[in-house]
Amino acid sequence: MTLSLRHPRSLDDLLNYRLLQLHALSGAPVIRLLEGRYGIARREWRLIGLLAARGELSPSALADEAQLDRPRTSRAIGALVAKGLLARVPLPGDARQARVALTAAGRQLHDELFPQVAAINQAVLQAVDDRAIGQLDQLLTALTARARTLNAELVQDVRADRRAGGSRRVRPQR
Repeated sequence: MTLSLRHPRSLDDLLNYRLLQLHALSGAPVIRLLEGRYGIARREWRLIGLLAARGELSPSALADEAQLDRPRTSRAIGALVAKGLLARVPLPGDARQARVALTAAGRQLHDELFPQVAAINQAVLQAVDDRAIGQLDQLLTALTARARTLNAELVQDVRADRRAGGSRRVRPQR
């Protein structure tokens, strides 16, 4: 048994890279389904799924739940409102603030689409038995909790600036 994940020597040994590969490969049929048959992006589907599961949310709370930045979430909300799948619900007493909710069409889309996405998920999981799926669930829970802790502890002195992309110079470590 190899411990390359514990002692990575190349990109292929990094947990996040392996998860990214799995996400890309197992997500490809979902993306084709979403975009090709339903005309929605994966990000839009994520917001629909979260609103179906959690009920109406503020745009900021929805961004946090979806683990998206607020500008991207705002654009996706705008696109979904334009498609008639989401509605902005003004807060009573404060017309400047609103929550976001699924419309009847959004709920119908979710109810039609979710079983198809779940079937793709189940097809991927056919590679392992039920015992391994239980272990995977426990492992993902533990890894997520550890990543949440590390996110709060590590590299707090530098902020990500995705707008700068690769144009920033690499600074030598001191």
